[in-house]
Amino acid sequence: MLRLEDERFALSFIVTRKLFEEMTITAFGARVASVWEGLRPNTRKLIVGALQARQTETKGSKKTPGNNSYDARSDWELSRLLAALDERSKDAKDLTEEQTKELRQVAETCEGVLQERTLSAEVFTQLVDRAMRANDYKRIDSLGNILVERFPAGEICELIRQENQVARALAHEALVLLPTGILVPLLNDPFDADIVRDAIERQAFDFNIEEAREILAMLEHEELHNEPE
Repeated sequence: MLRLEDERFALSFIVTRKLFEEMTITAFGARVASVWEGLRPNTRKLIVGALQARQTETKGSKKTPGNNSYDARSDWELSRLLAALDERSKDAKDLTEEQTKELRQVAETCEGVLQERTLSAEVFTQLVDRAMRANDYKRIDSLGNILVERFPAGEICELIRQENQVARALAHEALVLLPTGILVPLLNDPFDADIVRDAIERQAFDFNIEEAREILAMLEHEELHNEPE
Protein backbone atom coordinates (compact mmCIF):
# COMPACT_ATOMS: atom_id res chain seq x y z
CA MET A 1 0.00 0.00 0.00
CA LEU A 2 2.80 2.40 0.90
CA ARG A 3 4.55 1.62 -2.37
CA LEU A 4 1.39 2.45 -4.32
CA GLU A 5 1.11 5.78 -2.50
CA ASP A 6 4.74 6.55 -3.32
CA GLU A 7 4.16 5.78 -6.99
CA ARG A 8 1.08 7.98 -7.07
CA PHE A 9 3.03 10.79 -5.44
CA ALA A 10 5.87 10.46 -7.95
CA LEU A 11 3.39 10.57 -10.85
CA SER A 12 1.66 13.58 -9.32
CA PHE A 13 5.03 15.31 -8.95
CA ILE A 14 5.87 14.77 -12.63
CA VAL A 15 2.50 16.08 -13.77
CA THR A 16 2.77 19.09 -11.46
CA ARG A 17 6.22 19.97 -12.80
CA LYS A 18 5.12 19.67 -16.42
CA LEU A 19 2.04 21.85 -15.92
CA PHE A 20 4.03 24.35 -13.87
CA GLU A 21 6.65 24.78 -16.56
CA GLU A 22 4.25 24.88 -19.50
CA MET A 23 1.53 27.11 -18.02
CA THR A 24 2.49 28.98 -14.85
CA ILE A 25 6.03 30.06 -15.70
CA THR A 26 5.07 31.12 -19.23
CA ALA A 27 2.31 33.32 -17.84
CA PHE A 28 4.79 35.17 -15.62
CA GLY A 29 6.47 36.76 -18.63
CA ALA A 30 9.65 36.61 -20.66
CA ARG A 31 12.19 37.46 -17.98
CA VAL A 32 10.93 34.91 -15.45
CA ALA A 33 10.65 32.30 -18.20
CA SER A 34 14.22 33.06 -19.31
CA VAL A 35 15.59 32.69 -15.77
CA TRP A 36 13.61 29.48 -15.30
CA GLU A 37 14.96 28.09 -18.57
CA GLY A 38 18.51 28.72 -17.31
CA LEU A 39 18.01 26.69 -14.13
CA ARG A 40 19.56 23.27 -13.87
CA PRO A 41 17.07 20.36 -13.76
CA ASN A 42 17.80 19.70 -10.07
CA THR A 43 17.02 23.31 -9.18
CA ARG A 44 13.73 23.14 -11.06
CA LYS A 45 12.87 19.93 -9.22
CA LEU A 46 13.69 21.61 -5.94
CA ILE A 47 11.24 24.47 -6.52
CA VAL A 48 8.43 22.35 -7.96
CA GLY A 49 8.88 19.83 -5.16
CA ALA A 50 8.75 22.58 -2.54
CA LEU A 51 5.61 23.99 -4.16
CA GLN A 52 3.90 20.62 -4.12
CA ALA A 53 5.03 19.99 -0.54
CA ARG A 54 3.50 23.32 0.43
CA GLN A 55 0.21 22.35 -1.21
CA THR A 56 0.05 18.85 0.28
CA GLU A 57 0.98 20.14 3.74
CA THR A 58 -1.98 22.51 3.53
CA LYS A 59 -4.15 19.45 2.97
CA GLY A 60 -2.72 17.73 6.03
CA SER A 61 0.01 15.64 4.35
CA LYS A 62 3.73 16.22 4.69
CA LYS A 63 4.82 13.89 1.91
CA THR A 64 7.63 15.41 -0.14
CA PRO A 65 9.76 14.24 -3.07
CA GLY A 66 13.28 12.97 -2.50
CA ASN A 67 16.02 15.38 -1.47
CA ASN A 68 17.64 17.30 -4.29
CA SER A 69 21.29 18.31 -4.27
CA TYR A 70 21.89 21.89 -3.17
CA ASP A 71 25.08 23.85 -3.70
CA ALA A 72 26.38 27.38 -4.20
CA ARG A 73 25.07 27.45 -7.76
CA SER A 74 21.60 26.49 -6.52
CA ASP A 75 21.82 29.53 -4.25
CA TRP A 76 22.72 31.77 -7.18
CA GLU A 77 20.03 30.33 -9.44
CA LEU A 78 17.25 30.66 -6.85
CA SER A 79 18.41 34.17 -5.96
CA ARG A 80 18.08 35.21 -9.62
CA LEU A 81 14.68 33.55 -9.87
CA LEU A 82 13.41 35.31 -6.75
CA ALA A 83 14.67 38.66 -8.06
CA ALA A 84 12.89 38.09 -11.38
CA LEU A 85 9.65 37.11 -9.63
CA ASP A 86 9.79 40.16 -7.37
CA GLU A 87 10.46 42.41 -10.36
CA ARG A 88 7.45 40.89 -12.15
CA SER A 89 5.23 41.46 -9.12
CA LYS A 90 5.85 45.20 -9.40
CA ASP A 91 4.25 45.23 -12.85
CA ALA A 92 1.60 42.50 -12.76
CA LYS A 93 -1.43 44.43 -14.02
CA ASP A 94 -1.79 42.09 -17.01
CA LEU A 95 -2.00 38.99 -14.81
CA THR A 96 -5.27 37.52 -13.63
CA GLU A 97 -6.05 37.33 -9.93
CA GLU A 98 -5.19 33.63 -9.95
CA GLN A 99 -1.90 34.22 -11.78
CA THR A 100 -0.98 36.96 -9.31
CA LYS A 101 -1.64 34.55 -6.46
CA GLU A 102 0.52 31.90 -8.13
CA LEU A 103 3.30 34.43 -8.69
CA ARG A 104 3.26 35.27 -4.99
CA GLN A 105 3.24 31.59 -4.01
CA VAL A 106 6.22 30.75 -6.23
CA ALA A 107 8.17 33.74 -4.87
CA GLU A 108 7.38 32.79 -1.27
CA THR A 109 8.37 29.19 -1.94
CA CYS A 110 11.64 30.29 -3.52
CA GLU A 111 12.30 32.56 -0.55
CA GLY A 112 11.52 29.71 1.85
CA VAL A 113 14.00 27.37 0.19
CA LEU A 114 16.69 30.04 0.29
CA GLN A 115 16.02 30.79 3.95
CA GLU A 116 16.33 27.08 4.73
CA ARG A 117 19.49 26.44 2.74
CA THR A 118 21.53 29.55 1.91
CA LEU A 119 24.97 30.20 3.39
CA SER A 120 25.57 33.32 1.28
CA ALA A 121 25.88 36.85 2.66
CA GLU A 122 24.53 38.31 -0.59
CA VAL A 123 21.48 36.06 -0.61
CA PHE A 124 20.88 36.71 3.08
CA THR A 125 20.87 40.45 2.37
CA GLN A 126 18.36 39.86 -0.44
CA LEU A 127 16.07 38.04 2.01
CA VAL A 128 16.41 40.83 4.57
CA ASP A 129 15.58 43.41 1.90
CA ARG A 130 12.45 41.44 1.02
CA ALA A 131 11.35 41.16 4.63
CA MET A 132 11.91 44.87 5.16
CA ARG A 133 9.76 45.76 2.15
CA ALA A 134 6.98 43.65 3.63
CA ASN A 135 7.50 45.12 7.12
CA ASP A 136 7.75 41.51 8.28
CA TYR A 137 9.69 41.89 11.54
CA LYS A 138 9.02 38.31 12.61
CA ARG A 139 10.75 37.07 9.47
CA ILE A 140 13.67 39.43 10.13
CA ASP A 141 14.04 37.88 13.59
CA SER A 142 13.99 34.41 12.02
CA LEU A 143 16.72 35.45 9.61
CA GLY A 144 18.82 36.64 12.53
CA ASN A 145 18.45 33.21 14.13
CA ILE A 146 19.73 31.32 11.10
CA LEU A 147 22.96 33.32 11.16
CA VAL A 148 23.83 31.90 14.57
CA GLU A 149 22.52 28.42 13.75
CA ARG A 150 24.05 27.90 10.33
CA PHE A 151 26.30 30.59 8.86
CA PRO A 152 30.10 30.35 8.96
CA ALA A 153 31.79 33.14 10.93
CA GLY A 154 33.58 34.40 7.81
CA GLU A 155 30.31 34.82 5.94
CA ILE A 156 28.84 36.72 8.89
CA CYS A 157 31.84 39.05 8.70
CA GLU A 158 31.07 39.53 5.01
CA LEU A 159 27.54 40.54 5.96
CA ILE A 160 28.93 43.24 8.23
CA ARG A 161 30.55 44.77 5.14
CA GLN A 162 27.21 44.92 3.28
CA GLU A 163 25.36 48.22 2.83
CA ASN A 164 22.05 47.02 4.29
CA GLN A 165 22.00 48.37 7.84
CA VAL A 166 19.54 45.78 9.15
CA ALA A 167 21.59 42.90 7.76
CA ARG A 168 24.71 44.43 9.28
CA ALA A 169 23.05 44.80 12.68
CA LEU A 170 21.87 41.18 12.61
CA ALA A 171 25.38 40.06 11.66
CA HIS A 172 27.00 42.03 14.48
CA GLU A 173 24.70 40.44 17.03
CA ALA A 174 25.17 36.96 15.56
CA LEU A 175 28.95 37.21 15.61
CA VAL A 176 28.97 38.06 19.32
CA LEU A 177 26.80 35.01 20.05
CA LEU A 178 29.21 32.58 18.39
CA PRO A 179 31.67 30.64 20.58
CA THR A 180 34.90 32.59 21.03
CA GLY A 181 36.92 29.62 19.77
CA ILE A 182 35.21 29.83 16.38
CA LEU A 183 36.18 33.50 16.06
CA VAL A 184 39.85 33.18 17.02
CA PRO A 185 41.16 31.79 13.68
CA LEU A 186 39.73 34.82 11.87
CA LEU A 187 42.00 37.11 13.87
CA ASN A 188 44.67 36.14 11.31
CA ASP A 189 42.46 37.13 8.38
CA PRO A 190 43.39 40.63 7.10
CA PHE A 191 39.78 41.32 6.05
CA ASP A 192 37.99 39.99 9.13
CA ALA A 193 40.47 40.61 11.98
CA ASP A 194 39.14 44.02 13.07
CA ILE A 195 35.51 42.89 12.92
CA VAL A 196 36.27 39.76 14.94
CA ARG A 197 38.34 41.70 17.49
CA ASP A 198 35.38 44.00 18.11
CA ALA A 199 33.12 40.96 18.61
CA ILE A 200 35.54 39.35 21.09
CA GLU A 201 35.79 42.64 23.00
CA ARG A 202 32.00 42.71 23.30
CA GLN A 203 32.01 39.12 24.50
CA ALA A 204 34.58 40.03 27.14
CA PHE A 205 33.10 43.29 28.39
CA ASP A 206 29.36 43.00 27.68
CA PHE A 207 28.90 39.27 28.33
CA ASN A 208 31.79 38.63 30.73
CA ILE A 209 33.01 35.58 28.78
CA GLU A 210 36.23 34.31 30.36
CA GLU A 211 37.67 32.84 27.13
CA ALA A 212 37.19 36.18 25.36
CA ARG A 213 39.00 38.02 28.17
CA GLU A 214 41.90 35.57 27.94
CA ILE A 215 42.18 36.03 24.16
CA LEU A 216 42.17 39.81 24.53
CA ALA A 217 44.89 39.62 27.17
CA MET A 218 47.03 37.49 24.84
CA LEU A 219 46.49 39.91 21.96
CA GLU A 220 47.41 42.91 24.09
CA HIS A 221 50.53 41.11 25.33
CA GLU A 222 51.61 40.30 21.77
CA GLU A 223 50.97 43.87 20.62
CA LEU A 224 52.98 45.25 23.51
CA HIS A 225 55.80 42.81 22.81
CA ASN A 226 55.85 43.69 19.10
CA GLU A 227 55.91 47.46 19.57
CA PRO A 228 59.08 49.04 18.13
CA GLU A 229 61.48 50.28 20.76
